[in-house]
Amino acid sequence: MAGVQALKDISFNIISERETLKRALEQLDKVLVKILLVVDHDRFVAALTDGDVRRAILANASLETPVSMIANYHPIYIEYDDENAAQKIMAERMINALPVLNSEKKIIKIYVNTVNEMDVVTDKLRIPVVIMAGGLGTRLYPYTKILPKPLIPIADVPISERIIQSFQKIGCEEFHMIVNYKKSMIKAYFNDADCDYRVKFWDEDEPLGTGGGLYILKDYMKDTFILTNCDILILEDVRKIVKHHKEKNNKVTMVCSLKNFEIPYGVVNFSEGGEINSFEEKPQMSFFTNTGYYILEKEIFEYIGSEEKIGMPDIIDRMRNAGQKVGIYPISENTWLDMGQFDTMESMEIKLKGLNLYFS
Repeated sequence: MAGVQALKDISFNIISERETLKRALEQLDKVLVKILLVVDHDRFVAALTDGDVRRAILANASLETPVSMIANYHPIYIEYDDENAAQKIMAERMINALPVLNSEKKIIKIYVNTVNEMDVVTDKLRIPVVIMAGGLGTRLYPYTKILPKPLIPIADVPISERIIQSFQKIGCEEFHMIVNYKKSMIKAYFNDADCDYRVKFWDEDEPLGTGGGLYILKDYMKDTFILTNCDILILEDVRKIVKHHKEKNNKVTMVCSLKNFEIPYGVVNFSEGGEINSFEEKPQMSFFTNTGYYILEKEIFEYIGSEEKIGMPDIIDRMRNAGQKVGIYPISENTWLDMGQFDTMESMEIKLKGLNLYFS
């Protein structure tokens, strides 16, 4: 039985039922155990998990939907502070967090499991991983004039190696890398590296876009596999993404991240006559964007031509138009780390160090 402990700071785990789905998603980023306790004027009334939020997004709920519309109003809790009793209840009910309330239904403590499920792999995810590593990396020029993008280091370790390490952690053992630009350097690094995994390289003779190069693997991939760009890390538990993909019977699942963007100018709305109707200073936009990370089935190869230059979004459009089931898996903004530009390289390193991931 896993041990439990009381959280020292419960502020990030508490949210008002009048807050929005967007706010809940942002707040879930800040907590280790992915559950929020919903309150109404400081009284505990409901619980909200990352699964609840994801289901709401997939049901096309607006990001402005109030928490009260998606929370579970029949939560589990105790009204006495007993660590042994809390541990027993959490084990029996298979939950990761349990609030302790006083007589006024106010939260006085939250017990959580001491074991992080991300660090315990019981069912290994033994599916192939394909890394698209053939691009020129123009957004990172002039770095990429010297090094190919897959070998650009994040805290002294190449980004592509960090990607492989993240998959190793949950049991993946089969790695494929599609290479083109400076491919000899990439191959030399991994062939000489002192590591406990092997990478099979596939040469893309001509740049074929984010999807065209995948055709090389047509006769090799026989079942579900993962495709990722070589400049991103996804901190979500991959096992959850694959489980969702299977449950939905998708042929493609695109991992999409919430993105909050502030327009750096005042936006003016005016009438046909040129009269100002409204003025909004630096408005914010929120939307979900493609991360470049997919769970795929072998049927995808039926929609790629030999030596065809094409992007993954265009391939997915073909599949969708042909009636194949394609879907998304939504994640929060801070769960997607993108190294694609200079300003995001530094933030990726800071984020990894803050989470103590992949550092000795």
